[in-house]
Amino acid sequence: MARTVVVANAPWRWTSRFAALVRGADRVLAADGGANHLARLGVRPEAVVGDLDSILPHVRAWVGEDRLVPRPDQNFTDLEKTLLYAVDELGVRTLTVLAATGGRLDHALANLGLVGRLAGRAEVEVVDELTRIVAVRGTASFATTPGQTVSLVPLGHCPAVTTSGLRWSLQAEPLDLLGRTGVSNVALGTRVELTVDGGTLLVFFHHLGEFATTW
Repeated sequence: MARTVVVANAPWRWTSRFAALVRGADRVLAADGGANHLARLGVRPEAVVGDLDSILPHVRAWVGEDRLVPRPDQNFTDLEKTLLYAVDELGVRTLTVLAATGGRLDHALANLGLVGRLAGRAEVEVVDELTRIVAVRGTASFATTPGQTVSLVPLGHCPAVTTSGLRWSLQAEPLDLLGRTGVSNVALGTRVELTVDGGTLLVFFHHLGEFATTW
C-alpha cells in the first residue's frame, strides 16, 4: 500500500526509524515549517502547504518555489490545510503524520481533532516516539503486541463501544471525553477489534521497544 508521510511543525527529533520511514515513503508533504525538519534530514518534500510563515528562508530556497502550495486562510491550521490538500486534491487515502503532538498542547489537541474529522475519508495515523494514534468510526481491527498499552479516548461522546482482545473488555458501553474514558487498557494478543456505534474514538497504541507502525 502506498504511504504518504506528512511532517508538521511541532518540535521533532529524527531517529533512525523515523528517518527510514520518511525515506521509504511514496510521497512526503510538509505543513509549512515541517519543511525545516525535512531539511535537517535532507529530504525535499513534494509540496509545502500552508501560509508559509514558518518555513525558514534558506529552506524555502532549497525546496523551490514550484513546490510551495500557499494556503493563507487563517481559519485553518497548516496541518489541516496539508491533510485536506492530500485527501481532496491528491486523492491520498493512507497518511502517517509526524511532528504533530509535541510542543503546544492546543496545537496537539487540534491536530488530534483533525484526525477524528477525517475518519471515514482517509486512514490517518499520528505517530511519535511513544504512541501511534488513530481514529475509529464503525468497526476496525489492529495488529498489537501482547502486553501493549492501548488507550481509548472518545472525541466527545461515543454511545456504544465494543472491544475484543483487550484485558478490560467493553460490550456496547458508552465512553465520553468528559466522563468515562478507556485509558491504559492492555492488549491480550496480536489483534484488537473495535466497534464504535456512534461518535469517533481515538485509539492510542503505546510502542513496545522500537517504533513500528502497521495498518
